[in-house]
Amino acid sequence: MLGGIDPFILIASLIAASVPILLAALGEAVVERAGVLNLGVEGMMIMGAVTGFMVSVATGSPLLGFLAAMAGAMALSLIFAFLTQVMLANQVASGLALTLFGLGFSSLLGQGYVGVKPPLTTAVPFGPLADLPVIGEILFSHDWITYLSLALVGLVWFVLNRTRTGLILRAVGENAEAAHGLGYKVRRIRLLAILFGAALAGLGGAYISLVRVPQWTDGITAGAGWIALAIVVFASWRPLRVLAGAWLFGGLTVLQLNLQAAGSGIPVEYLSMAPYLITIIVLVLISSGKGRALDAPAALGQNFHASR
Repeated sequence: MLGGIDPFILIASLIAASVPILLAALGEAVVERAGVLNLGVEGMMIMGAVTGFMVSVATGSPLLGFLAAMAGAMALSLIFAFLTQVMLANQVASGLALTLFGLGFSSLLGQGYVGVKPPLTTAVPFGPLADLPVIGEILFSHDWITYLSLALVGLVWFVLNRTRTGLILRAVGENAEAAHGLGYKVRRIRLLAILFGAALAGLGGAYISLVRVPQWTDGITAGAGWIALAIVVFASWRPLRVLAGAWLFGGLTVLQLNLQAAGSGIPVEYLSMAPYLITIIVLVLISSGKGRALDAPAALGQNFHASR
């Protein structure tokens, strides 16, 4: 015990706490590697949270709830895809509009679900492994979404760095015109990336309402989508660094709760505001055109038209 805080429980808790922002950040990293800046992550997360909650409660199946969350977020992302890839609207403005719409629409959909408890998502039964000292508590006490999120980190890293699909995606994000000249369907590739990012954002949102809380309240994501956007930039658009960043932000969230419970003299407000303060700084850097200094994809945020 360190100051009344069990470090092993702290590590296990931060792994679980980081799952929503890890999923959302991982999906957004893929989207941005394709050259699309989608600031609608918060809106997609909360849409996933409410649709997943509704379906899970109606069917009694958390699995169906998570699948519905992915579908709901993907449906919302189609609005962004239409505006930016077909109508060539400004990506920043379209993303902000998507978040505002998602927050409002989710509030409308969730009105009848306040105070309702969803079916439980239980931990994966590892048997004797879960009883191992230290390791069992840290590694073998989580639900299947946590393990899925970790597996996705490895999968996304492999696809981006070791496959032809990843090479094409990165080429589109670096120079869409050159990729088009080689015969690749830039808008189709970007659409698929947007849908993938939305699916993971919806999954992360559903994790908050079905596992982390679990309940439905307006604004339940509480800025997790904005934190995910900041993590992508800090991670230099690399999946393994996204994992490290998500654990860092998850650790700050868990640490503030543990310090408060332990009666620490450190004001928890400092830790509470840290993720959001860092997020604001990152968004300012992006909007000021400093993206290249942060090693951003060259075509990030730039619309593409085949006749241009």
